[in-house]
Amino acid sequence: MLALRLSLGARPAVQVRRLLVAGASAGTGFLLLSALGHALSHPDPAASALRLAWCTAPLAATVYLAVAVARADPATRPRPGLSAVGLGPVRLMAISAATTAVSCLLGSALALLVFLQLRGDLTGMSLGGGAQEFLAAGRPLPLPAALTLLALVPLSASGAVAVTLRPREPVKGAGRAARAYGRFGAYRRTPVRESFGAYGRFGRQLGAAARGRRTAAEAPAQEQDGAPAGAAGDAGAEAVDGSPAVVPPSVPTAAPSGLPWGVAVLAVGLAVEALTSRTGSADGPAAFLGLALTSLGLALVGPGLTHLCGRLLQAVRPGALRLLAGRVLMTEATRIGRPLGVVCAVVSAAYTMASLHDPDDPSAGPLVVLGVLLVAGCTVATLLTAAVEAKQAHADTTASLRRLGAPAGTLRRAASLRAGALLALFGPLTVAVAELSAWPLGG
Repeated sequence: MLALRLSLGARPAVQVRRLLVAGASAGTGFLLLSALGHALSHPDPAASALRLAWCTAPLAATVYLAVAVARADPATRPRPGLSAVGLGPVRLMAISAATTAVSCLLGSALALLVFLQLRGDLTGMSLGGGAQEFLAAGRPLPLPAALTLLALVPLSASGAVAVTLRPREPVKGAGRAARAYGRFGAYRRTPVRESFGAYGRFGRQLGAAARGRRTAAEAPAQEQDGAPAGAAGDAGAEAVDGSPAVVPPSVPTAAPSGLPWGVAVLAVGLAVEALTSRTGSADGPAAFLGLALTSLGLALVGPGLTHLCGRLLQAVRPGALRLLAGRVLMTEATRIGRPLGVVCAVVSAAYTMASLHDPDDPSAGPLVVLGVLLVAGCTVATLLTAAVEAKQAHADTTASLRRLGAPAGTLRRAASLRAGALLALFGPLTVAVAELSAWPLGG
């Protein structure tokens, strides 16, 4: 009941994103029911199983979109004070999973109503022609099988949201390091061991106080360079008060770990496609395996290439604009790069399949178009949702920059610079991989 009240009282932008999840769930449910109708009309189990297997791509895209929408929902984000009223991290995670399940159930119910309407079970008027192949009009529809297929989307989406938003325990050893004790029982928060007599050395504590004052003086400079201003201000305040200074959070310099694996998988996929073209089996399972590996490689290299793009923006004597754009890309490399890599993988795979498709083949009906549009729409919507989540994560930094006098036009130019840099890097890469995939498979 609380999840329903939170869903109805959300902002219009949040409601639009939830409606997108419901629409994606409706499209995926209709494809699953179409696979069931094809199985009822054709006795060949292999062809029916293949149609059902093709539904895994829309199902995965829908679940991916549902997770992104749940992560960007401000109503279910943990905030101070909510635990006192019984809304701790576990409860908020359960509410988010229940809200996702409600959206997906709405889409599944809509898919069932449309499928029954097209079959003629509601009004007695069914579609004719090629639609009879997947509607199975005139045959009884097994309701348990239909409900089982329709339950796949809500269960998968809510389960993925619960796993993604689950409260994570602190890293083992972090608490022990935070409560470490120095020699002679002196309490401290750093795990560095002191040598004997360190506490009696002249000037040691004065050096720590000087470092604290330096941290307070460098905090505004960190804010101008794009570092989170709230943390820098807190660090400066603690240092002025005489307590141990806290180093402001730095921009991550290590690239995400998936870049070498993504390049390796991408190379293996292109090699498999080239091998299948030489053996003359461009239409076999090996060709689709190579295409799947190529798409997976593009999805894996997304975060690493986004981090690299942020580094390149700050390469040669950067100004404030390039520093701000590059550091945001480096900080949000995983959050933005993963859906961007998935979008590139989908575009590359769609281009390859379109170049291999025969226009005279009657198998490319409206269901194929629906599946392609569903996967492409979900991936693009996931990328836009990730951009909204990144904007929400940097709301405090943006507000601090504006308080420091940064004009709004500078922030907009930095966002445009980030978008242009990503397009300049990922656009040619996607076209090159699509051409390399389509060339060997096309013979």
